[in-house]
Amino acid sequence: MGSTVRSTIRIQLVFMLFVISAIAFLDRTNISVAGVQMRAEYGIDKIRLGYVFSAFLIGYAAFQVPAGWLAARLGPRKLLTFALLWWGVFSVLTALVPPQGQHAILFLALVRFGLGIGEAAVYPAGNQFVSRWIPAQERGKANGLIFAGVGAGSGLTPPLITAIIAGSGWRASFYVCAAIGIVAALIWYTIARDRPQDHASVNAAELAHIEAGLTRPPEDTVAIPWRAILSSRNMWGLFLSYFAFGYVIWIFFSWFFIYLAEARGLDLKSSALLGMAPFLAMTAGCLIGGVLNDMISRRFGLYWGRSGLAMVSFVLTGVFLLIGSRVDNVPLAVMTLALGGGAIYLSQSAFWSVTADIAGRHTGVVSGVMNVGCQVGGAITSTLTPWIAAEYGWVAAFGTGATIVLVGTIAWAFVDPRRLIEPAPEPMLSAVSAPALP
Repeated sequence: MGSTVRSTIRIQLVFMLFVISAIAFLDRTNISVAGVQMRAEYGIDKIRLGYVFSAFLIGYAAFQVPAGWLAARLGPRKLLTFALLWWGVFSVLTALVPPQGQHAILFLALVRFGLGIGEAAVYPAGNQFVSRWIPAQERGKANGLIFAGVGAGSGLTPPLITAIIAGSGWRASFYVCAAIGIVAALIWYTIARDRPQDHASVNAAELAHIEAGLTRPPEDTVAIPWRAILSSRNMWGLFLSYFAFGYVIWIFFSWFFIYLAEARGLDLKSSALLGMAPFLAMTAGCLIGGVLNDMISRRFGLYWGRSGLAMVSFVLTGVFLLIGSRVDNVPLAVMTLALGGGAIYLSQSAFWSVTADIAGRHTGVVSGVMNVGCQVGGAITSTLTPWIAAEYGWVAAFGTGATIVLVGTIAWAFVDPRRLIEPAPEPMLSAVSAPALP
């Protein structure tokens, strides 16, 4: 007789995806902490350092859709293992670019572009895992935990990288990040499987629980409806709003540590401590937003649970950015700006939930297109923010972010999660009809 106690392998693997998500953001934001020392050694200003930041995001954006395709073809186990090893190589290469070279900045940008290509696999592979392993009623919490890795990894970056730099120099911080990624790759490859049916530790009770909550896609290969996707009002609303999301969050990921050091006059240790605040707030916002998303959707319908919550999130973000950038007291200013980071992450689960609501079997492609918007916004802010700060001051830089968030709020108003990108197929007479959307 099979065990009646359900195993919890799916939960353990989701936690490992949380860890991988955190490592991804550790690897991509460590350069913002090391950037203070790198600028001095390479003899570059903030604007040219911004080009290096942007190169990562261009690579990341360009490979979103291909990464989604590879996640389906190779499976999340192999793709994430390869991606983690790839990150390790390019983290090491970042430290090996000689500062005295004639084209040092170009080589740095190319290395960060390569890192972006590898990290593009993180969330498409994670979504592929969720679609195979996590029953529908648990996906909100699972995605909330996975994306909480964004804040956790970014929050750990300032104190960890600062401690390494203080003891061993900025290059050592990239070596340590590479080692962490390689260890994670070995662990993931050892414990993960592409399907629950293939995992020896998944017992019959857990397998039955998973299978009961999965939506079975058609077995035949269906062409991607590019015309329907690219002509969808929902698609462009999501793209524009995620562009605004990316513009704001990458102010924090790329420039917040340098902002504290240069605009607020904090030393390395103080910057490391206060620099954690926005990312801790993002972690909390991501988890809280996932709970609110499901709760509001059940009570008031999908539009208010997804789009309504996101609009409130964006408005709060704009308010906190405007106030925080003008406060003279440094700890209060940091806390207020941190609330802006936390507020915008209340909307994170809404973005990824809506793509599943409207795209069905094409969720991977639609979420990839949406995520390109986020990375384009991040690439622009990585270069534009230091220029605005240099020309007009940091208040103007944060004010620009608040203005772009307003555009994102308007875009969200046009997103209706009840409107499918392509019409649902007529059900077969012998099939059980799916419940209608509320």
